[in-house]
Amino acid sequence: MPKAQSPKPVAESPSLVNRSDHYSYVVYADAGMAERFDRRRFGGPIGALLLEEQERVLGDFLGELEDCHIIDVGTGTGRAALALARRGAHVTGVDASAEMLETARKRAGEAGVKVIFDRDDAHALHFPSRAFDHAVSLRVLMHAPDWRRCLGELCRLARHRVVVDFPAVGSVAAVQAVTRRIQAACAERRSWFDNAHHERSRSADRQVEAYRVFRLSTITHEFEHHGFRVSRVHRQFVLPIALHKLIGSRRFTVAVEGGLAAVGILQLVGSPVTIVAERCESS
Repeated sequence: MPKAQSPKPVAESPSLVNRSDHYSYVVYADAGMAERFDRRRFGGPIGALLLEEQERVLGDFLGELEDCHIIDVGTGTGRAALALARRGAHVTGVDASAEMLETARKRAGEAGVKVIFDRDDAHALHFPSRAFDHAVSLRVLMHAPDWRRCLGELCRLARHRVVVDFPAVGSVAAVQAVTRRIQAACAERRSWFDNAHHERSRSADRQVEAYRVFRLSTITHEFEHHGFRVSRVHRQFVLPIALHKLIGSRRFTVAVEGGLAAVGILQLVGSPVTIVAERCESS
């Protein structure tokens, strides 16, 4: 039997230009940011723990991956894509940032793992419908200008399962999200003042990641709209990830979060939330 080929894009995306002024495009269109992101997210003992947990959850949610075709949307530096490829999947990682993709290709080369990386926009992915067995998208819905459209694209491309994550309403992340939005509003006002007075605008430097938080019910309803049902939910931490990184003790994090999970607090306010949704037989 001939080896299956990875799906190919059917057209180029104009939406990269249409949304290029949003912070989710501006902030990551920088080679330095790509390198810093990888170190900031996965560096140190807590970063390593995050990476291990991410890989464990993906494997648990998606099951046997040998010869499966998976698209990782918003792949960033490619960490999830590499983990899936190491489990035998044929992985295509897409991102709007050429700089992040360059880092991802470097990581794949260093690891000796084959992943196809392409530049594309999560709002308008140019692959045929149901071109992949599964679709994965981590840390995307919280930042995307139009999260519903992004989720719809994931559902369109996946034959079987979609995995996404998001910060939850009611968690500590929600407090930080409000703070970020205030900072973003202040930065936008300063940028307007600069432009009004013909000063050199530093708006790109002032871009703030003013992410959104979600209710699980909102995401569940949106999946149902596209013919998917949420089958499993995983909550990661009660305390802020930033606090765990500041303390820098894996033993502390495992012990404290394990205790909070044991008394039921994790299931109430844990964040981020990772879910897997499965296509309904009738859709």
